[in-house]
Amino acid sequence: MSAAHFGPTLSVVVCAYTMDRWEDLRGAIASVLTQNRPPDEVVLVVDHCRALYERASQAMPAVRVLPSRGPRGLSGARNTGVAASHGDVVAFLDDDAAAEPEWTARLLAHYANPRVAGVGGLVRPRWSTRRPVWFPPEFDWVVGCSYRGLPEHTAAVRNFIGANMSFRRTELLAVGGFLTTLGRVGTRPTAGCEETELCLRIASRRPDAILVYEPDAEVRHRVPEARTRWSYFRSRCYGEGLSKALVARYDGTGPALASERAYLRSTIPRALVRSLSRTGRPGAVRTLGALAAGVCVTGTGYLVGRLRAPGPGRFTWRPPVSVQALWDGP
Repeated sequence: MSAAHFGPTLSVVVCAYTMDRWEDLRGAIASVLTQNRPPDEVVLVVDHCRALYERASQAMPAVRVLPSRGPRGLSGARNTGVAASHGDVVAFLDDDAAAEPEWTARLLAHYANPRVAGVGGLVRPRWSTRRPVWFPPEFDWVVGCSYRGLPEHTAAVRNFIGANMSFRRTELLAVGGFLTTLGRVGTRPTAGCEETELCLRIASRRPDAILVYEPDAEVRHRVPEARTRWSYFRSRCYGEGLSKALVARYDGTGPALASERAYLRSTIPRALVRSLSRTGRPGAVRTLGALAAGVCVTGTGYLVGRLRAPGPGRFTWRPPVSVQALWDGP
């Protein structure tokens, strides 16, 4: 790792699982390597795809390319990246996202405060086609992006969006990394919230810890045409509800749903009022329908998830093996 930088050292972890995103992956890696404050190392973890591992190993000599040593899925791949990293701070970028040139510097600036356990940033959608006229900005989380209702300025938050987040490596190791029973496997939209669950565990272990949202640390996340369809919107909302029910079982409904309660009390009512005031504009009525349907479908997923959850009451998860045990290399 380079010793040319002051402050904490930085490892950037990118996880990939398919050859279908090769050009996106190349763009993501290039955006990291050309940062104004270059990272000290870049780790690309390939999630159980041998063809991609071989191609990336040959085509990306400036990057450490590793096969995932965890179970199939994003959480297992991220844990492999954490275990193999050497930086004081580990940042995560999605394989279909590209970071703005000041991304690493904006993230690292907040780690001068020892209470800061993690820093996340803004995720802007980069639509492959056009943004659907009916798609409410309050639901941009459906496509893995920052949504209307998040802070517009630097603020403490409960959790980050997975496409753009960073943590002190010591914090990740202390809590055992990402929970592998949550997190996406391929394109499956019904599993998620692993970032939320991780952030809740960090906060539970260290009540004085601060998770900082820095909107000036910006990345652009590609949204393919398939994610602009109502079928994806509906399934993603339902999956979010199911996942929130699982997180509530692990961490209790108080912390697990605090942000969601504020979202329903403030963000959604404002969105409905805004849409009602624009009913004469194209797509306004459909936007109203999407807002109402999104809330209802997500709520249904949550209720179904709670009914399916085994056993009564809250339980606490303990990692069966340390993240460090995934990697014993240099």
